[in-house]
Formats: sequence, C-alpha cells, structure tokens
Amino acid sequence: MEAKWVWVAITAIAPIAWGSTYVVTQAVLPADAPLWGAVIRALPAGVLLFLVRRRRPRGAWWWRSAVLGVLNTGAFFALVYVAAQLLPSGVAATLMATSPLAMMGFGWLFLAERPRMLALLGAVIGVAGVCVMLLGGRSAVNPWGVAASLAAMLLSSIGYVLATRWSTGDRVDVFSSTSWQLIAGGLLLVPVAAVVEGAPPQLDAPAVAGFAYVTVVATALAFVVWFSGLRHLGAGTTGLIGLLNPIAGVLLGALLAGEVLSLRQLLGLAIVLAGIGLGQSARASRNGRVGAKNVTPVAAVEKSRMRS
Repeated sequence: MEAKWVWVAITAIAPIAWGSTYVVTQAVLPADAPLWGAVIRALPAGVLLFLVRRRRPRGAWWWRSAVLGVLNTGAFFALVYVAAQLLPSGVAATLMATSPLAMMGFGWLFLAERPRMLALLGAVIGVAGVCVMLLGGRSAVNPWGVAASLAAMLLSSIGYVLATRWSTGDRVDVFSSTSWQLIAGGLLLVPVAAVVEGAPPQLDAPAVAGFAYVTVVATALAFVVWFSGLRHLGAGTTGLIGLLNPIAGVLLGALLAGEVLSLRQLLGLAIVLAGIGLGQSARASRNGRVGAKNVTPVAAVEKSRMRS
C-alpha cells in the first residue's frame, strides 16, 4: 500500500510540471512559434534521455517509436496548437481533462484493466470539478477547436496506453522508450513547423532559460515519471492524477500574478481533489480485497499478450 502511494506522489510530478508550463510559456517563451517551441521542447528532452541509457530501437520499436511520437508528441502538439487558437483556454483545458475517462476505456481495451465503478465516478467528479474551476461566463465555442482538442485528448490517451503495453511486453526500460518517442515526435514536427511558422524563432536569455526548464523538467522528467506511473498504477489511476494539471496551472498563475482565487475556482479545486481521492480509494479498496492475488498492470499486460 505504501509503495502505491509513493508511485502516486512520483507520478503527480508530471501533471504539476505540465501545469507550470502555462506560466512559463506566457512569461518568457515566444508566443508566435508554438510548433517550433514543441520541437525545441521535445527533441532535446529525447536526446537527454537517450544519453542516460544509450540504447537504440530494435525491431518493431522503430515503427512503434514513430507511432508513439505522433500520438504523444507530434500530432498532439499540433492539435493542441489548433485548439489554443480556436478555443478559450478554459474550454480547451476542460475538454482535455476528460482524458481519465478515455484512458480507462483504452486501458480496458489494450491492457485488460477493467475500470471499477468508484474509479469511473471519481473521474466524472474530477472532470466536473475542472468545469466548475475553469468554465465561467459565455464564450463562443468553435466546433473545429472542440474537434481538435478532443482529437488531441484521444490520441494522447491511446499513445499513453500503447506505450505501456509495448514497453512492458518487450521489457524496454522507460528511459529508452520515452526518449525514442520524444525524438521521433520532435523530428516529425520539424517540417510542419517549417511550413507553418517559417524559420525557428530567435531566443533571448529568458526564453533560453524557460526552454531549459520546460525541456528538462516539464518534458524529460515529466514524461519519465508519467510512463513509470502508467506501468505501476495503471491507466485509470494515472489518468486521474493527470487532473492535477489544470489545478497546478490555476494555482501557479494566481500565485505569480498575486491574484485571489474566486469562490468558484476554490470549489472546483475541491471537487477535483475529491474525484482524485475517490479514484485512488477505489484502487486501494480493490488491492485490499484481492491481496496477494492482485493482478498489477504489468501482469495484466503479460496475461493479455499470452492470450493473444
């Protein structure tokens, strides 16, 4: 049980780091080159992780890395860029917050992780909390922006689950599999960024420092702990932890801007935390009942592979 909560705490580093990128991006990163920004963020992070293990892809991992690079980095960043241009930030973040439900579904499909009722209820409550926290007033909603945001959420959810299945089945370490997909996704984004945005942006000293943080902490470290969490906790539990992303963005934004959170935001924050807690209690309850016979996410993948 204690080990489970340790992995929850470790995995939480990822969404908190991702939430901090909102503040860093608005403060010091160039606003007119988001695709080049994604390339600068992904490629160095992938190379950094590659240097840790120095292991090249073999066999099926060449095409698997390309697929995961598109799902988790290339197409994901491009679609998020489109959504950010067409939707209010609160609407886009709320649509992305539905990922725990998608990850539970894909985890059931690909990893044989059948979601439990309390976990589903926790995900629904968490998404509702994000809606309360971020959605306010009346804003025009562009259907193409909604489609882009939902597509980004679905593709990344599939990518996260497939990365877990493939890495666990072939016993590839998380540093290697993460580095391969970051490098592949970054390389695939280069021609898109060149066509859409032209030459790479000129970076001043604050922007270089900002990209250093985003690359090392919010990408390399965050993706490693995220994929490690997927292996140890499963798709449903990890997806719920991802709801800390908008919470971190709101809290850090308010802290640095010196703003006081509204009652609606505080209520939404409490609802999100309640949903996350309920989802974690569902897993703890299940572990307590099955005891030593509990099937971990890793074992579930192996069992699924044996059946296939």
